[in-house]
Amino acid sequence: MRKRRHGEGSLYQRGDGRWVASLRVAGKRRTVYGRTRQEALQKLKALQEWAERQGELPDAKRTVGDLLDAWLETSAPSLRPRTLADYRRTCERHILPKLGNVPLCKLTPSHIQRLINALQKAGKARTAQLVYVLFHRALRLAVMWGWVLENACERVVRPVYHAERRQIWTPEELSTFLEGTRGHWLWPLWVLAVGSGARLGELLALTWSDVDMERGTLTIRRTLHRVNGEYVFAAPKTRAGERTIALPAEAVQALKRQRAWQAQRRLRAGGEWQDWGLVFTGERGQPLCQSVVQHALKRECQRLGLPELTPHGLRHLHASLLLEGGLAVPQVAKRLGHATPQVTMSIYAHAVDRHDRQAVEIIRRVLEAR
Repeated sequence: MRKRRHGEGSLYQRGDGRWVASLRVAGKRRTVYGRTRQEALQKLKALQEWAERQGELPDAKRTVGDLLDAWLETSAPSLRPRTLADYRRTCERHILPKLGNVPLCKLTPSHIQRLINALQKAGKARTAQLVYVLFHRALRLAVMWGWVLENACERVVRPVYHAERRQIWTPEELSTFLEGTRGHWLWPLWVLAVGSGARLGELLALTWSDVDMERGTLTIRRTLHRVNGEYVFAAPKTRAGERTIALPAEAVQALKRQRAWQAQRRLRAGGEWQDWGLVFTGERGQPLCQSVVQHALKRECQRLGLPELTPHGLRHLHASLLLEGGLAVPQVAKRLGHATPQVTMSIYAHAVDRHDRQAVEIIRRVLEAR
């Protein structure tokens, strides 16, 4: 029998049919497995190439938890604070409890696939998709750093998530809501949400210097979120997010009412007033949490017997009304701060389709008149 040379590795088939390849370098041995002889050989070759480049085998002590910590730390400067917090929460709740202690060298596609399958079975399709994305990005970094040989997610079935079509109000329901909530302290905010199409975080970050009452415009420059108990202001996701929006007269009047309300609150608070310069605040001038607005909107919907709508739903209502009214998609995309009109098309395809059917009817009438 020929004697194996140093660094050549070994290959054999187990009783259960799987193929096993191993390599020993500098006193350390790594073993890889394959369903076929060719697959095991490919992994062995990858180990050999790694050893030639690095002079050693991959570190067997690093775990999935180590990788996620390193990836989050590396990604932090390029992520928005809210996004980073969401990613960290997803890792802590759904990945680390199941796979955090698994050594990277032993992480297989089946580990990730089983985790994703369990989330889907539990009705958490959106979470399953996010877990896949986070794993894929973290492992891509691990490959680049030489921590693992391959990205295990390349051999995982990517989960599919289809968001439910968002419910929006009819013009009649919108009228019922605005009339029924006219006395509510958050009424100006809701009017502005419908009139501008801005995101809730963008509205809560507005300062009075962003508002031009004479021209009837507001300028979106940043967004506000509460992360780990602290208020965090951040720039819009894309350049398109920083924009100036023309307002209907009703929204301008709502802003004037908000300014008067705030002046009254400022006098009442006296020295306890917190001057953040914000348009929408609490009773002492402090920033508002999104959850305060969301819960208040939900309660008012229930009180008025209307289908429940979120603050983001008011943004969708704004966009749908514009599209159904015939405003071109690029103009709607500009108001919403979407990076491209294609983003708008993908979200509001139902409204665009209805408008397209109106175009078909116009053409039909023209053809029939010939």
